[in-house]
Amino acid sequence: MLELTKQLLDMQYEPDDINKILPKDFPEALKEIPEPPKELFLRGALPDPKKYYYLAVVGSRKYTGYGRDATERIISGLKGYPICIVSGLAMGIDGIAHRSALDNELPTVAIPGSGLNDKVIYPRTHLNLAREIIENGGALISEYEPDLHAAPWTFPQRNRLMAGIAQGTLVIEAEEKSGTLITARLALDYNRNVFAVPGSIFSATSKGTNKLIRQGATPITTAEELLQELGLIEEKFSEAEGKPLDLTLYTEEEQQILVLLDTPASREDILASISLTPREALSTLTVLEIKGVIREKMGKYERTI
Repeated sequence: MLELTKQLLDMQYEPDDINKILPKDFPEALKEIPEPPKELFLRGALPDPKKYYYLAVVGSRKYTGYGRDATERIISGLKGYPICIVSGLAMGIDGIAHRSALDNELPTVAIPGSGLNDKVIYPRTHLNLAREIIENGGALISEYEPDLHAAPWTFPQRNRLMAGIAQGTLVIEAEEKSGTLITARLALDYNRNVFAVPGSIFSATSKGTNKLIRQGATPITTAEELLQELGLIEEKFSEAEGKPLDLTLYTEEEQQILVLLDTPASREDILASISLTPREALSTLTVLEIKGVIREKMGKYERTI
């Protein structure tokens, strides 16, 4: 068994498995970017860009547990929707994004910073992942000759392909100076949608994403929010929304908050505007959220009825 496994790992794809694509056959999105590649090399099959929304998911190689969980949770929530996950096959968030796409039966496209021959695929630890992407209807693409090894200059250059081929880019975690932010800035330059998962102000890997949000990227905390932004689902509201509010159904503490929330308010504003102690107010907010009467959105509480 061990010998068979070794033989399978040592197998190399023949050159015939790699196809060359000329500019006239590029996905339309890639034709739009400045200085598009002169040619592309392809292994596998590109999911039809007319049928799928290409979403680049990028993030830090030095990811945290939060970043891993956020990637897996958001991508799992996209299952069943016409979305193709694009990433760079790198260690960290890239690999997690590809794996999560495969686990949730979403097509995925990898753009490594190397050629596409097995002997040069980078990183080596993702060779089997690359093969699995192809076997499950996805693709590997590169503008580099099939035998080209990865080098420091190949990664920034390939980032423009990720930003260019995707209609939107979701940034999970990124330090202030990173290749991930290069991809996000390129996406903005190409007039693509840029989404970012907010993170702790104490986390170095969230400084980049928090900065992107400050600069105008759309914050995403759930798959549902992302699907709404992509226009694939409509925002859900309570069936009771728009009906008169019957305050007699609520306790005195709950009434104070509900009256205040005629307009959305932050937690700090709520605490400063009612007679309850902070502990009582926070407990009441939690109860109202459980009841589905209020929700927190973009840092503010609002009524759903």
